Amino acid sequence: MSDLNKNNPFNTPKNYFEGFEEKLFEKLSSSESTLPEDDGFAIPKDYFDSFEGRLLDTLAEEKSKVISLRSNYRNYYYIAASIAAILLIAIFIKLGVSDEPTFDDLANSEIDAYFENNDIGLTSYEIADVIPIDQLEVYDVMESRFVEEQMVDYLNENIEDIEALNLDYDE
Repeated sequence: MSDLNKNNPFNTPKNYFEGFEEKLFEKLSSSESTLPEDDGFAIPKDYFDSFEGRLLDTLAEEKSKVISLRSNYRNYYYIAASIAAILLIAIFIKLGVSDEPTFDDLANSEIDAYFENNDIGLTSYEIADVIPIDQLEVYDVMESRFVEEQMVDYLNENIEDIEALNLDYDE
């Protein structure tokens, strides 16, 4: 910006503006005025007398196309309002529903797979405290069913004092 101020190409002569007004008025008042007497524009005779009638004739002939906003865009307003209402209803319904999974959502196989794949850090005594024994059957724990005779044979082979087991053979 400072370079522009140093190299200003416009110069005026010294004391140019002093007495400028007097010089201007002298030139204007002198008889040798350089201003033209005519303005250079010519208007036909009685031009403005008939102008109003011609203008009204041309305006009356031109008919512009009018597009009514009500009839064309009314359907779009209804569609936009219905979409907005549907979105609001969907948002409020979505906010009311909980996305947190519950135990009812989990399948038994998923729970079993979790316990098999993850070390839960519980001892067998802690697990036994949690499991309701009142509702448990022997066959719920065992993977395959066994015959009572096979169980008695197994006990006879592997246990020395069968009487210590307090078995009831009437069952």
